[in-house]
Amino acid sequence: MIKVAMAGVYVDDVARAHSFYTDVLGFETRTHMDLGNGTLFVTVGAPEGAQPDLQLLLEPGQGPVAEPYRRALYEAGIPCIVFSVDDLPAEHRRLSALGVRFPHGPRRQGPVLAAVLDDTCGNLVQLVQPDA
Repeated sequence: MIKVAMAGVYVDDVARAHSFYTDVLGFETRTHMDLGNGTLFVTVGAPEGAQPDLQLLLEPGQGPVAEPYRRALYEAGIPCIVFSVDDLPAEHRRLSALGVRFPHGPRRQGPVLAAVLDDTCGNLVQLVQPDA
């Protein structure tokens, strides 16, 4: 059986992304290594043992491939990744109180309730509540 072990998100600042994804979104640090020359290798994951074998790699988003890709997604309003939540209205209130900017708040999109937030690191992220 093949399973997803790690997915990557290009970010414009790995250290700032690490802070946002842990301190604001609530992920836990799985790996934090200084590779030298200002390069960090950072992964985060769902807290409290949820999805223990799945990590999100916060990848440096500079360079001839990553930067145009990330910028194009953002400018087109396309989220780079989708996270599920149990109670989207409550999560929207919590994150809004922390100053997170939502280009669009909770609204129905087919079988899910969805919202899109700005991760402050060059990306849009979608939150969905399935079966809402």
